[in-house]
Amino acid sequence: MSEEKEMTFLDHLEELRWHLMRSFAVIFVFMIAAFASAEWIFSNIVFAPAQADFITFRFLCDISHWVGLKDSLCIESIPFKVQSRLMTGQFMMQLTASFVIGLIIGFPYLCYELWKFIRPGLHSKEQKKSTGVVSIVSFLFLVGIAFGYYVVTPMTVYFLSTYSISDIVVNEFDITSYVSTVVTLVFGSGALFQLPVIIYFLTKVGLVTPQFLRKYRKHSIVIILIIAAIVTPPDPFSQTIIAIPLYILFEISIYISERVYKRKLREEMEEELKSSRV
Repeated sequence: MSEEKEMTFLDHLEELRWHLMRSFAVIFVFMIAAFASAEWIFSNIVFAPAQADFITFRFLCDISHWVGLKDSLCIESIPFKVQSRLMTGQFMMQLTASFVIGLIIGFPYLCYELWKFIRPGLHSKEQKKSTGVVSIVSFLFLVGIAFGYYVVTPMTVYFLSTYSISDIVVNEFDITSYVSTVVTLVFGSGALFQLPVIIYFLTKVGLVTPQFLRKYRKHSIVIILIIAAIVTPPDPFSQTIIAIPLYILFEISIYISERVYKRKLREEMEEELKSSRV
């Protein structure tokens, strides 16, 4: 293990502060760039999933024609209007959207800075085994963001905008509600795709085993189907589009847990053999 100078608790806090400051500086730069391009971002990114010509809806329409369902999955319009009922509504949502985009773009660098802070406290063997963790975490996060934006968000927006309890009620959503919903769905998907990483560390510390995950596999399937039913229109095809990637993610987590668990058992056996020889 490389020699590191002894640091007090306050020294560690100071070190962490500088890592976070550099991360937030990068995020702030991207945030300013997004704020300056707000009109284009809202037209082509934020409000895009609420348009009938969004790439996801066009893909579903093409699938519908390809499998012979005619126009059953084609969406002609999404009937709702976005309003701003607060004096500061549009400005605050511009700030919010700019910050979110800055955070998404700067997330890999944030992970890198946090990893630089954690890495010196690991043994050399642990450092080697955790090589590439920043790339893996960033990749899973960005894949989750893409899944949330291109799959979960348009499905949810369409379902909520077409849901009606009476013809008297007209859907006119506040911009704060719309942007908050999109941000929650997108970031929720990004966090959900960190499941393999979370399972990896939980298995390392002994809180989770592959046997435990297999035991509750049926329960996880039910939970996944419930999530898919909540965020999609009430049709089996849309629910399947959501459920399959989530289930694959869970199976990958089981595979990762099994590998980590076997490696952990092997290392424990090697340690026991060494101690018995001594």
